[in-house]
Order: sequence, then structure tokens, then C-alpha cells
Amino acid sequence: MSTPAIVRIASFKTPADFQQHLRGLGIAIPCDHEIAVGAASPLLQPWHDSGFRIGNRIAMHPMEGWDGTLDGNPTDATIRRWRRFGLSGAKFIWGGEAVAVEHAGRANPNQLLIADHTRAGLERLRATLIEAHVETAGSADGLLIGLQLTHSGRFARPNRHDRPEPRIVYHHPLLDARLKLPPDSPTLSDGEIEQIVARFHQAARTARELGFDFVDVKHCHGYLGHELLSAHTRPGRYGGSFENRTRFLREVVEGIRSEAPGLRIGVRLSAFDTVPYRRGDDQRGVPETDAPYRWGFGVAQADPTEGDLGEAHQLLALLESLDVRLVNITAGSPYYNPHLQRPALFPPSDGYQPPRDPLFEVARHLAATRELKQKFPRLLFVGTGYSYLQDFLPHVAQAAVREGWTDFVGLGRMALAYPDFLWDAANGRTLHRARICRTFSDCTTAPRMGLPSGCYPLDDHYKKSENAATLRDAKLKILGATGHD
Repeated sequence: MSTPAIVRIASFKTPADFQQHLRGLGIAIPCDHEIAVGAASPLLQPWHDSGFRIGNRIAMHPMEGWDGTLDGNPTDATIRRWRRFGLSGAKFIWGGEAVAVEHAGRANPNQLLIADHTRAGLERLRATLIEAHVETAGSADGLLIGLQLTHSGRFARPNRHDRPEPRIVYHHPLLDARLKLPPDSPTLSDGEIEQIVARFHQAARTARELGFDFVDVKHCHGYLGHELLSAHTRPGRYGGSFENRTRFLREVVEGIRSEAPGLRIGVRLSAFDTVPYRRGDDQRGVPETDAPYRWGFGVAQADPTEGDLGEAHQLLALLESLDVRLVNITAGSPYYNPHLQRPALFPPSDGYQPPRDPLFEVARHLAATRELKQKFPRLLFVGTGYSYLQDFLPHVAQAAVREGWTDFVGLGRMALAYPDFLWDAANGRTLHRARICRTFSDCTTAPRMGLPSGCYPLDDHYKKSENAATLRDAKLKILGATGHD
């Protein structure tokens, strides 16, 4: 049976057309017909809580550029990206980008590192962002800036783009096979995990000294924190039971409280997941197994193509008990199910055609955040999955905040192409359709090839660079090898 053709979002002329399409698919996504502007806009309403205030409901997700120096410092390209985060008008900067707590935990040789020799560079990023934000918003009042702390674990490549140096916490039969790991390859010992915990404490202390308002203890997308949550088959203190699988998180949080008092803590969480997917004969994604699945967090074991928020409920209850109130909800991993984590019509080079209309995955993101927000109203939620909505992103973002599906709308890929998209919409400015992300996935394909990440189709800084020609030639070779036009 053939898969129905996917209709491009850009083909819909009005919100009514888009809503009719959603009804035809049987998808529930909130969408307002008109955009409220200025003081009437839900997106420009401040968020208040005891002790702090965030000036509007627009957030920037961590967007890494693979463009730091080999020793982990920012370059001019990194500084430019953080400046654009500031120009976005967003009052909630969730992490800026992933910053590794140790060299062995870097996802690529150009990932930022937090260490004594990078302090000045990280401080400059923050200062640049604030300066640019004042240019757009007129004031830094209500601006909250975090730093995402990470260890890449299974997906570490600290020294060469083409040489994985995985630091795994258990053997995953499907993901081990992708990395060609032998059955006797070492896993991190409990002692080594304790040393990484200490690295997070040290990194948080540095972030506080540099003026960051919070740190994100990253637990998403298959990296170390996320993999530990799924360590059902690992023996010892960090595996098996839910208590053991969350020990790393608890120890990191408790140490930050002790060593960096007053620093707020957030968690970006892959709240649901699926089995890994691969490219099928028709180029669409297919699940690698339909058997009972024991190696995931937020996965329905009996049907691993489906997510299960049961464990996410447990984790958020734990965060609430730890007084960790900043939560950013995402899903899956770009390494093994990119259609889930980053809905797109055009896949990255190592991906596959979407197995169904990407709007279904957008709806999964929104529905999961809504369910968790309703269950945990005291937590502050940032929602994910909006970029694929393209022209109708402002209509959905406004409705999602207005109806209480989320507290904040986070922009990821869209922030590379058009960082001030929601700011322009909420302030009644003319929108630049030529800058709207169309999910071409070059921002993912480029780093898969060892190139900096950026919006090569729409941002002249990348479009006119030498790397653009390299990327184009490499993509043509891939398309020829897979039989695409």
C-alpha cells in the first residue's frame, strides 16, 4: 500500500486552509485565525513566579554550530549565532548551545567546552547576547539566560568528526551495531560516572561565576543523561530500577545546589522515544524491530514505535521534589529517529524520508507537553516541535500559550533561519517569508559531514560561504548513491 503524498505547509494560503488540512488528517493542533499584537499578544505576556520574572513567552532552544575551536572556545561564527539569539527578542534563552563538561564528552571536535581556558569566551557569548537583546527589546529586563551542560556519551566524537569514541553506559544491540561495537567493549564504570557527576558540579560553578542564570542538565537526544535514564539492563548503582537510573540526575542536582548556590537548574528531557529507525527500501523510515523493547525511556515496550509518558510523569515528579522547575520537553534522538525529534519534509543525509506526514510528529510533541503541563502546573514548560509549522508557527504558538498547552514556545531550527520570527509576528511587523525555515535539514546534514551547522539555504552568511559549495557537492553524491533525483 503506497504512502499518501505529503502536502507542503507552504502551499496553504490561510490558517483556515491549514486547519482544514489538519482536520483531514485527524490531527489536533491548536491554531488561531488571527495574530494578536502588542500588549494583546499571549506571546508577549511576562511570566511571573516567586523570585524571578521572564519578560515574554518566546524561548530559544540550544542550537549548536559545530564551529568552536579545537580547544573548545567560541569563534566569530559562534559569537554571530549568539548575537542572533539576542536579536530574536526572546526573553528565555534555554542554554544557548550544548557545552561539554569534559573533552571526552564532546560530540564533535568543534563543540564548546567549559573549562578555565574557555571562561573568557563563554563570558563574551553571554555579553554579546545581552547587548543584541537590548537592541531589539530595548531592555534586558526579564531576560533569563542559561547554559546547557552536556556529556555526549555514546555519541562522543571529541577528536575527529569521522571517528566515534563512544562512552556507553550499557550495551544496546541496535545502537551498538550501528557503531560496530564488539560485545566486550567497555562500559562506563560507576566510578567513572561519579567523576562525570563532579565535572557537572564544576561546570555549574563556573557558569554561575560567569553570570548565567541557570544551567540545563541535559537529559535528551541519546546523550549520556538520556541514556542513563534508559539503562534498564545496566547492573550497579546507575542502572535497573527507576531510582538507580535517575541517580546521576539527583547527584548532579544535589551537587549544584551545594557548589553553586542560587543557580537555577533546568532539564531538557526527551520525554518519549521510539525504537531506532532505518531507511527502508522506499527510502522511508522503518522501525528496526517490533519485538519487546528493553532499551528506552518513555517507550511502550510492547509496541516500541509508540511513546509512553509514564516514566516522564515519574521523572517530573522527582524534579518537582528537587525544586527543579524549568523543564524543556523534546523527544527521541537525531541519531536514531530524526523524524520524531526534528519533523521535516526533507531528511538529513543520514536520515530517511518521513514515514508519515511530519505534522503527526509535531502533534505528538505538542500533546506530550500539554499532558505534562496539566499534570505538573507548578513546573515551567518550554515546548518543542514548532519549526515544521512554518508560516503558521505564530498562529499555533499563540494558541498553545493562550490555551495553556505550554508556558513558552521554543524555536530551534527556525532560530537559525529567522530568529526574530515570533517577535516580528507578535509586534505586528511584516513577516519575511523568504526567511522562514522550510526544514531542508542542511543544518543537520552539514555537521554530519564535518561542516559547521547553519541555515545554508536561507542565511547569506552560510549560503555564500565556501562550505556551501562543499555541502552541495556532498549532497549530490549522496542523492546519486541513493537513487534520488
